[in-house]
Amino acid sequence: MRYGLAAMIRKAFLAGLAALAASAAAAEVRIVALGDSLTHGYGLPAEQGFAPRLEAWLRENGAPDAVVVNAGVSGDTTAGGKARLGWALDGAGGDGADALIVELGGNDLLRAIDPAASRANLAAIMEEAKARDLPVLLTGMRAPLNYGADYKAEFDAIYPELAAEYGAIHDEFFLEGLVGKPELFQPDGIHPNAEGVEALVARFGPIALELVERARAE
Repeated sequence: MRYGLAAMIRKAFLAGLAALAASAAAAEVRIVALGDSLTHGYGLPAEQGFAPRLEAWLRENGAPDAVVVNAGVSGDTTAGGKARLGWALDGAGGDGADALIVELGGNDLLRAIDPAASRANLAAIMEEAKARDLPVLLTGMRAPLNYGADYKAEFDAIYPELAAEYGAIHDEFFLEGLVGKPELFQPDGIHPNAEGVEALVARFGPIALELVERARAE
């Protein structure tokens, strides 16, 4: 009889722990950061990349429930991001996604891809997020002038216009505040170093916090 009672108590205890774990997981706000090498953390130890540093910033600044899933792939274009979006959202560490950050377009610029194609790919990403009722933070890129004024105007307009169309949070330029400061970049002059990531996250964090608040309200 004592053995049976002890077994029942143990079973109830384990069930309680499982329920607590499930409750904690449900309380998390899982943000999928879909991007290229800038999101992935190219050239840096994993813990110094954008996604883990943003998660740390959020947890220290009012969102202890935030989890940032690194869905950055070096070299990815808007087409690549579109192609793997479903996997990124459904995977997300096995627990799905509550919100989405989109940081794509830099590699489209390096390849001089037609801005109309980049817009179509990003619009498809926004449509999928809308279908899943996911709040989105869309962060922009800026075209260089060497492609011509018309190309630059068409490309640069993609981000604010799509953000307005889909009701997304808009961040004008992902590398805002870093460009022109070589000390914040790795030797390639393209990817932020650890200090650069900290500067980026300090600026980007409050915008991402707004995304967390939207996700909580869903």
